[in-house]
Amino acid sequence: MRGVQERRAVGSPLSRSARRPALIAGVAAATLAGDQLTKWWAVHALAHRDIHVVGSLRLALTRNAGGAFGLGAGVIPVLALAAVAIVMVVVARSEATRRLPVAIAVGLVLGGAFGNLADRVFRSPGGLSGKVIDFIDLRWWPVFNVADTAISIGCVALVVLIGRPARSER
Repeated sequence: MRGVQERRAVGSPLSRSARRPALIAGVAAATLAGDQLTKWWAVHALAHRDIHVVGSLRLALTRNAGGAFGLGAGVIPVLALAAVAIVMVVVARSEATRRLPVAIAVGLVLGGAFGNLADRVFRSPGGLSGKVIDFIDLRWWPVFNVADTAISIGCVALVVLIGRPARSER
């Protein structure tokens, strides 16, 4: 009987850190797609009814002319620039290309930001004044969407991760 032959994958010419920009783009694209698909569903399925899910959670269509959680309608451009600046600092420090969790967090923030930006640009009345589709209603928290969730998770992860050294640095 022959012995089992060990097979090894041929190493990729690209290092892990060189593949991280593609990971960031992939996470951002998946987040953007998920956000826009759920908003499309919400506009069609929740136009004339709300859906009770469990406890205080319901799905209810709202259109948000303000900023995050309906606040700060006049400061939306400033908030958008601040978010872009934070992401650029993270990428410039190359944290996103060195550390997998940071790359994922950056992808979530970018995908969520582009999801809500797409609403501002393409939904009525348009031109950065469009209303963002929100539909996840806890009834004790402002109504939100998938993009808001991705941005929040990504930002919290960045705050936690950026100040901590990577495992290999500990």
